[in-house]
Amino acid sequence: MVTGSSGRVGSALAAALDAAGWMIRGVDRAPGRWTHVIGDLRDRSVRQAALRSADVLVHAAALHAPHVGRLSDEEFRAVNVSVTEELLHEAARLGVRRVLYISSTSVYGHALAPTDRAVWVDERLTPLPRDIYDETKLAAEALVAASNLSSITLRIARCFPEPLPVLARHLLHRAVDVTDVAAAGVLAVAHDSVTGTFNVSGPHAFRPEDCLDLYRDAGAVLAVRAPETVAAFHAQGWPVPDRLDRVYDSTAAANAFGYRPVHGIQRLLQGLAHG
Repeated sequence: MVTGSSGRVGSALAAALDAAGWMIRGVDRAPGRWTHVIGDLRDRSVRQAALRSADVLVHAAALHAPHVGRLSDEEFRAVNVSVTEELLHEAARLGVRRVLYISSTSVYGHALAPTDRAVWVDERLTPLPRDIYDETKLAAEALVAASNLSSITLRIARCFPEPLPVLARHLLHRAVDVTDVAAAGVLAVAHDSVTGTFNVSGPHAFRPEDCLDLYRDAGAVLAVRAPETVAAFHAQGWPVPDRLDRVYDSTAAANAFGYRPVHGIQRLLQGLAHG
């Protein structure tokens, strides 16, 4: 069962799981290709209908960062926290054996702010929520981790559509293609003995020892780590960034369940080169 199955991430997860041989039941407030139950997950009858006979709960539905300031904090808590709690309760009662929770690297919040160097963002970095979105996603993570169900949480990096020059810059260090997110989800479901919380970002060329120089002169680091990327940026007329403030690290996910992102900056630039 996939919540948020009409959304960008939920629909990608549903499609990838379907391709991997799973039978999909999706639930969302809006219709979509993978949505079979249309309704609000705050309604118990909607939760029960969606979870009926499910082996795995993939929980991607949430209020997101763009809703901050537009919706009340109480609604964020109701949708992001209370719904998660009720889903976990129903899932345990109905015999669901595995939970995949989709969180966000946004939960690191204020910890992402650099001082004299770029922040290396792996799972050892302590989250410091900066708004109600971060707070509620982190609270939902805690509920999932405390559940008696086998569970795994993926903190996914930025993965929404953006103008190409902006997307290219973000793919260097802090974004992920939704196709790679979906692939990570399939692996996380399949490796049902793996539990815990994992970052999911794109393939990035940097190493922890680059952090000081990335904040001082990112272009020089890129010239060493990815000279073909620098050349492609110049060919497109895009400025090469002179400073990067963070790098998301997915090494733990690679080691735990074989996550190998492929749709990074190189794939984007190859696509542009081929029209």
